[in-house]
Amino acid sequence: VCPRGQRTDDNKICRECVGSPDLYDWLYLGFMAMLPLVLHWFFIEWYSGKKSSSALLQHVTALFECSIAAVVTVLISDPVGSLQIRSCKVKKLSDWYTMLYNPSPDYITTVHCTHEAVYPLYTIVFIYYAFCLVLMMLLRPLLVKKIACGLGKSDRFKSIYAALYFFPILTVLQAVGGGLLYYAFPYILVVVSLFTLSVYMSASDVESFKDLLIRKKRLVVLFSHWLLHAYGIISISKLDKLEQDLPLLALVPAPALFYLLTAKYTEPSRILSEGGNGH
Repeated sequence: VCPRGQRTDDNKICRECVGSPDLYDWLYLGFMAMLPLVLHWFFIEWYSGKKSSSALLQHVTALFECSIAAVVTVLISDPVGSLQIRSCKVKKLSDWYTMLYNPSPDYITTVHCTHEAVYPLYTIVFIYYAFCLVLMMLLRPLLVKKIACGLGKSDRFKSIYAALYFFPILTVLQAVGGGLLYYAFPYILVVVSLFTLSVYMSASDVESFKDLLIRKKRLVVLFSHWLLHAYGIISISKLDKLEQDLPLLALVPAPALFYLLTAKYTEPSRILSEGGNGH
């Protein structure tokens, strides 16, 4: 077992981590940092209702909480007080699960060699979630109590209660599936963002460009999904070859354009009426 901040080399000798995260590592950390923020925004919107005008301020507060938590987490990481991070390079999936590779030399006694081989990509996420939770409990209840006048007393704190559920879930997700998420998050991001965009546009009865322009909120949701698409594409390509990878960003609006161009042909009422006429 190696002390925190070290990992074994090819000769099984503990060496201090002296590298820094590459672009893909930062993108992974950014994805894990986005998860609580996106969930905050979703539940704030879900529980705010149409009568409340406090949703925007709550969205801004959630962004402030997560941003401050991210900055503080990086600052207290080694080297302390710097926005740089000292890290070990991820070589394979098993680096994330050293606890599964404790040897038993005599098949009786297990030698516990568990350590953070991917320092600090595994534990830094837990630290970030802890700061997010503390800042939320310090700031959000006071804000909601002051401005959420359009909601009932039982409804105004529901977005906070939801966070008390999803933070433990995110923690378990990182603890169990951190390594899997590290390799799969770009594809998860692209697929989920495509799915949620199509569901939102369908639920909002968006069938043309005019329907998008009627409400600014729809445009905000659309651009947010486009940013997620771009983030996923950049994560997949890693921008190793800029001349080949940057043109891929032109595909970002493609799913939304395809939906708008084909929505009128897949309207359920139209399909049913044409089917009835055919019979």
